[in-house]
Amino acid sequence: MILIADISVPSDTFLLGRLLDDFPDTEIELERLVSLSETVVPLFWVNGDETAAIEQSLTVASETDSVQILTETDGQALLELRWNGDGDALIQALVAADADVLRAEGTADIWDFRLQFQSRDALVEFRQCCERNDVPVTLRRLYNPSVPADNGRLTDNQYEALVTAYERGYFEVPRAASMNQLAAEFGISDSALSQRLRRGTSALIAETLCSDL
Repeated sequence: MILIADISVPSDTFLLGRLLDDFPDTEIELERLVSLSETVVPLFWVNGDETAAIEQSLTVASETDSVQILTETDGQALLELRWNGDGDALIQALVAADADVLRAEGTADIWDFRLQFQSRDALVEFRQCCERNDVPVTLRRLYNPSVPADNGRLTDNQYEALVTAYERGYFEVPRAASMNQLAAEFGISDSALSQRLRRGTSALIAETLCSDL
């Protein structure tokens, strides 16, 4: 039976999170993991304004073999990262359990993943592998994909940000709440909240207004 699991891990236990520790206001979206013969290569999106700085930081990191900008579009850049050594304990656990990463995004503090497992045994293997490698995993939600437990294409963070902004009057004219006030409520920077609202709005439009296009 296929299972979907929403989990969170501290960023410092995830190699990509550690490598991007110098960019606390940047939200990272993992596009996918590409399995090669000897390693797993992550492809991830970053804010275009910080692309050059992030690329330079990753290039000089001791864990990195190479980093490449694959494409830039809509103010974002897609990067490919190849790292050396045995890679990352979390990713190795994902590979061992043959888990599919349906969604992943992170900041300097936390990474949230939505994972698909082909069986409960695979999920157990993933958790045991994480425990052996001291990767603390918080299981936030577990469900069968036949259960409607999703908010469309919106991530949990985007959904919460949009709903809160609406409830606080951010979208009213004139605005009843500022970006600064909302960011302080979430405990993140103005830039991080702006990215979250923009991406959430884009996903909502794609899901509702452009779903038939």
